[in-house]
Amino acid sequence: MTNQPVPPDLNLPPLAPGDAAPAFVQRSGANPRFSFDTAAGRWLLLVFVGTARDAQSAAAIAAMRALSDVFDDTRAACFTVTSDPADDGRLTEQYPGHRVFFDIDRSVARAYHRAAPEGVGPQGAIARAWVLIDPTMRVRSVLPFRPDGSDLAEITATLRALPDPALYAGFPLQAPVLFLPDVFEPELCDHLIDIYEAQGGQVSGFMRQIDGKTVPIHDTSHKSRADCIIEDQGLVTAIRTRFVRRVVPEIAKIHQFHVTRMERYIVGCYTAEDGGHFRAHRDNTTSGTAHRRFAVSVNLNTEFEGGEVSFPEYGPRSFKAPKGGAVVFSCSLLHAVSRVTAGRRYAFLPFLYDDAAAKIREANAGLIASAPG
Repeated sequence: MTNQPVPPDLNLPPLAPGDAAPAFVQRSGANPRFSFDTAAGRWLLLVFVGTARDAQSAAAIAAMRALSDVFDDTRAACFTVTSDPADDGRLTEQYPGHRVFFDIDRSVARAYHRAAPEGVGPQGAIARAWVLIDPTMRVRSVLPFRPDGSDLAEITATLRALPDPALYAGFPLQAPVLFLPDVFEPELCDHLIDIYEAQGGQVSGFMRQIDGKTVPIHDTSHKSRADCIIEDQGLVTAIRTRFVRRVVPEIAKIHQFHVTRMERYIVGCYTAEDGGHFRAHRDNTTSGTAHRRFAVSVNLNTEFEGGEVSFPEYGPRSFKAPKGGAVVFSCSLLHAVSRVTAGRRYAFLPFLYDDAAAKIREANAGLIASAPG
C-alpha cells in the first residue's frame, strides 16, 4: 500500500455552508407575501419546527424568543417555519426579532431540503433543523435537531458568538457599487430642480408581483417620494449624452456590460415634511421590472440631511453623492433610502439595460396591471 492521504469526502449535502440561501415568498404572521430576501443585511435564523405541538419544537421556539439581546432586528432576526395549519392560531409574531412563516404548502421546506419526499415517512414530514444565514443571504450553517436536544445549546452558543453583521466576513465590506462624481454639471442640476419646482411632482409608488401581474402600489410606510417626468426632448438628449460619456464607459470597464437603453427620465424628490424614504427593496423582482440591469441615483443637491442610499447586505454604510455625482449599482442589490430629516433631496433616477433586456421588457409588457382601485 502507498502512504497516500485519505481524500476528503467531496460530495456535498443538498444545502451546505457557503451556498446561496434559497429566496422565497411565503405568508408570515403580518404579511401575506413576505419576500425573505428583503430581510438581508443581518443574521437570519430559520427554525424548521414542523409543528409547534411537538415538545422539542416548542422548547426551541421558547428558547429563541428568550434571546432578546440577539434577535433585535438589527443584529439578527429569527423566523420560525411551521407546516402545521393548526399553528396559524397558536403561533404569533414577537417584535422585534421574531416572525413566523406559515409554510403550509411546504414550499420553503422543500427549497431548504427539509421536507421528506413524497412517499417517505409520514405525510407532510419535516426534517427539523436550524439554518443560519449570513447578511448577504449565504448559508452559514445547517444544524439538524438531535433526539437528546443538544442542538439547542449549540445553536444558542453559535448565536451569541456571532460578530456584528457589518463584520460578518471578518472585516468591513465595500458594497459593490460605483461612485461617480461629475456626471451632471451644477448648472444642469439646478435646471432639473427648477423644472421639478415649476411642474410639481406626482406621488411615486413601487411595483409588486400579484397573481402573475406587476401591480403599481402606493404605501407611504414603504416609500414616500414624488416624481416629475422630464419631457423636453432636447433636455433628454443632453442627459443621455452625459450618461453615454460618463456612466456607460464605467459600467463597461467594471462589469463588462454594454448599456444601450435607459428607462425613465425623472426627477424624484424626498422631503423632510413628508418623511421621504424608501425601505429596503430590489429593482428587478417583478415581470414588469425584470429587464432592469443597473440603477443610477444622481444627486442634484446636497442641502438635506438623511436621504442616503445604503446596501444592507454589505453593512450599514450609506452613500451621499456630491451635487452632480452618481451612485450606480445592480438592480439585484438590496438597497434603501434613509428618511430625509431636514430639507429636500432631489435626484435623477433612471434604470439602464441593453438590447437583450429590451426583448424581456417587450415580452413582459402585457403583464403590467393598473393600480388597484
